[in-house]
Order: sequence, then C-alpha cells, then structure tokens
Amino acid sequence: MDVRELAAALRDAHVADGYYWIEGVHEPAPTPPDFVYLRRVEGGGWEVGTYERGAHHPLARHDDEAAACDQLLRQLV
Repeated sequence: MDVRELAAALRDAHVADGYYWIEGVHEPAPTPPDFVYLRRVEGGGWEVGTYERGAHHPLARHDDEAAACDQLLRQLV
C-alpha cells in the first residue's frame, strides 16, 4: 500500500478527515488541533506519529512506505 491507497482506504472506512494527515496527499485545512500523521523523514524513510498542542510526537519510523501506511491504517480503522 502507498500513501494514495492509504488515503483511499481511510475514506472508504469513513474515517473523519480531521483525524489524520498524510504528507502531500491529505492535509486538511485548516489544520486540526490534533491528529495522527504520516510524513517523510529527512534522510529517507517514513514517520508515523501524533500531532498535539502544536508539536509532532513520533511513534515509529519505517524504511518502507507500505509498513508506515499499514501502521497508520491499523491505528485508525
């Protein structure tokens, strides 16, 4: 699964738009006060975490896009 397929899967599962943010694919505006995110990591890889009170809180880093997508999907569905 890639980030575009993840966004489609979350829409199909009726996960509210404000619950998640996927870099370059699903970036709600205005930005919600807290959400689960998936973004690229500088130097390579992917980071899954939470955004709360104006700060990113990483939960896991993955070398593989599919593994990061799977983790975010499991957290929200």
